[in-house]
Amino acid sequence: MTRDQWGALQNDICKTIGQNNYKVWIEPLNYEGAESGVAIFQAPTNFFGTYVSQNYGDMLLSQIASVNPSVRRIHFKTDVDAREAVKAPRAPQMAAEVPEPVQQQSSASDLLPGAPLDKRFTFDTFVVGKPNELAHAAARRVAEGGPVTFNPLFLYGGVGLGKTHLMHAIAWELRTRQPNLNVLYLSAEQFMYRFVQALRDRRMMDFKSIFRSVDVLMVDDVQFIAGKDSTQEEFFHTFNALVDQNKQIIISADRAPDEIKDLENRIRSRLQSGLVVDLHPTDYELRLGILQSKVEAQRAIYPNLEIDPRVLEFLAHRISTNVRVLEGALTRLFAFASLVGREINIDLTQECLADVLRASERKVSIEEIQRRVAEHYNIRLSEMVGPKRVRTFARPRQVAMYLCKQLTSRSLPEIGRKFGGRDHTTVMHGVRRIEELKIQDGQIAEDLEILRRTLEE
Repeated sequence: MTRDQWGALQNDICKTIGQNNYKVWIEPLNYEGAESGVAIFQAPTNFFGTYVSQNYGDMLLSQIASVNPSVRRIHFKTDVDAREAVKAPRAPQMAAEVPEPVQQQSSASDLLPGAPLDKRFTFDTFVVGKPNELAHAAARRVAEGGPVTFNPLFLYGGVGLGKTHLMHAIAWELRTRQPNLNVLYLSAEQFMYRFVQALRDRRMMDFKSIFRSVDVLMVDDVQFIAGKDSTQEEFFHTFNALVDQNKQIIISADRAPDEIKDLENRIRSRLQSGLVVDLHPTDYELRLGILQSKVEAQRAIYPNLEIDPRVLEFLAHRISTNVRVLEGALTRLFAFASLVGREINIDLTQECLADVLRASERKVSIEEIQRRVAEHYNIRLSEMVGPKRVRTFARPRQVAMYLCKQLTSRSLPEIGRKFGGRDHTTVMHGVRRIEELKIQDGQIAEDLEILRRTLEE
């Protein structure tokens, strides 16, 4: 098989295994010819050649044999001197539809792929609020790529609060600012998998060389190495080697270092030696800001759809624990409205997202809302649900109805029955009246926020 034939085959290989896998594993191979039925490729490292042989060897052999049936085997060789001589950065074209690995150089460490980066997760798309402003500022500082000021940067928080978004944003920013930097981003599970693979294949020197030659090491969800003694041992030594070289380390986890069970004390101590930043649960204002930013992206897809602003407020109140669920709910809502040809209002939202709202609902009952509102306004519960229409009782009653509509999945007739058997139109009138008053009356708006926070605790 000639070099020209190999070049022609690469398009078919790319279609077979996908563009991302092709760029990471096949494109770096250098075809040197075929001798005695053996196709010879130069690989950047032994570890790299072994991985390609195990995962793509049969496919490569089949493709090559279709051009040259005399080829019965593939051999990968490594030229260390040639590898070390190639230092110029190579910036692959970014495919619009496929996230690419962050690595930029053609060194051995660059060619071991990390996790793919999501092109949506940049600093420009990260909505900043009080719960995450410190984490955002620290991530920005690291992404500037200047002298290492805190090492490691440890980001932690619950699911869907923005840890991975910030990790990707740092990697993208470093890629833009300093394309020559050797940045490796991967999950703790991937680190563990490659460590075990290197042990099995007796390639530990390759593994050590790769992970200790990076300029920036980013490990997501580090809690997954807890309890894996051998992996923790190697992670500890990798960590020390990079810190000794003044290389930046960025770690994320779902909890603080001292709360990760079965994590070795020496690793815990190392993780706490830098800057540890908590991404707090989102508040209402931040969730509303996130939704407002995502609406613009949805309008680009569905330009003819309009959304009632009250829907965003409703979702920001009701889906309070996970930003991913919040964003997914908005995406589903636009798609559903487009398919059924209806405007996006509260009724459509409750119909489309009934399952999401039930799952996200903190089990706040109508009775609990009534009790809290009565306590807040210093009236008896019997007076709230009773027949009297004097303003002293009517306004708290409407506030309670509004909160029942916002914080539970109960229908208007169900809510009305809990308020002394009132008709659903009475509940609807009460809800609308409070929606008007919260804009006009600062005291009502403050009362609503206090009660909401109390009920969502």
